[in-house]
Amino acid sequence: MDDTPGWDAIDAALRPLYGDVQPYHLGTVIKWALGGPDPLDGISVYARTEPVPHWHFVSYGMSELYGKESSDPDESGWGFEFTFRLVRDPADAEPPPWAANLLQNLARYVFSSGNWFEAGHHMNVNGPIAADREDSQIRAVAFVTDPELGEIATPHGRVEFLQVVGLAAEEYEALRQWDAASFLTAIAPHLPLFVTDIDRPSLLADPELARAVREGIARDGSSSGALFVNTAHWELDGAATTLRIGALQAEAIAQALRGRLPFGRTLLLQTEDTRMVFQPAGAYAVVETEDGRLDVSLPPEALDDVVAALRPVAGSTPVAALPGLTVEIVPTHMRDRYGNETGEVVG
Repeated sequence: MDDTPGWDAIDAALRPLYGDVQPYHLGTVIKWALGGPDPLDGISVYARTEPVPHWHFVSYGMSELYGKESSDPDESGWGFEFTFRLVRDPADAEPPPWAANLLQNLARYVFSSGNWFEAGHHMNVNGPIAADREDSQIRAVAFVTDPELGEIATPHGRVEFLQVVGLAAEEYEALRQWDAASFLTAIAPHLPLFVTDIDRPSLLADPELARAVREGIARDGSSSGALFVNTAHWELDGAATTLRIGALQAEAIAQALRGRLPFGRTLLLQTEDTRMVFQPAGAYAVVETEDGRLDVSLPPEALDDVVAALRPVAGSTPVAALPGLTVEIVPTHMRDRYGNETGEVVG
């Protein structure tokens, strides 16, 4: 198309960094709007040598590249474009295809679900981010504003360059127990420009960094007020309540409760069709609201017993401190990144 003001604005933002260097460009044959499988119309990749050799991926397609279609004059499309920085072997002439597939998969999630990303958001991808590298510890992502590209104004509204940062599973658990911005600030000196290296071990192997993170968690608690989970259901029978939780997320929910309720904060468990809210209170109560949400009020003295019941083992555990409350853990059937059951069962 001849009229590409959004695309041109991205190119203009890249020019101060890369001048007239021609990137390695990956285009989409059949556009998403025409029924194609890939939401991004293109991905440009630049070879960098500083501060470490890496590939710099930049997407085209999360913002409005051509005409203005959305009703929001202040934001272009979803309001961001993806970037990704990946360690590069100086001998490599081309970037690895899996990295472009990762960005397309993230874009596909946004277009399909309607859930967008912002700086500070994070996601467990349920496997290595490099699909062909089962030995990689890098199995989650977080999002930061690209430290070099930032945010731009385009003819169709603002666009933030949102950088994908690969995290080890251990790092991701620590991030969820603390605060994404604080955790990413703590690891920034160890990841110049937040370049992802799928071959690295967890940064928390560094005793000093691990101690700083533990202290931050203890001091600040968790800023993650919502967890999107597969199973968070309930059954009410008079004075008896059964909370039904999936085994895969049981430990994460336990950690989140410890990081939220003692600090006076609530925790929302969200599934495709239910919402369950835990809130700190002086007395135990369970209330099903008119809009179908379950509110569970927990006094401080009951928290340890509730957390103890949230183990990734199938079965029912009465909560001793709260007569009438039972936590039931149900098995989780694992799925791959394409939504197909793998045959693996947790719990």
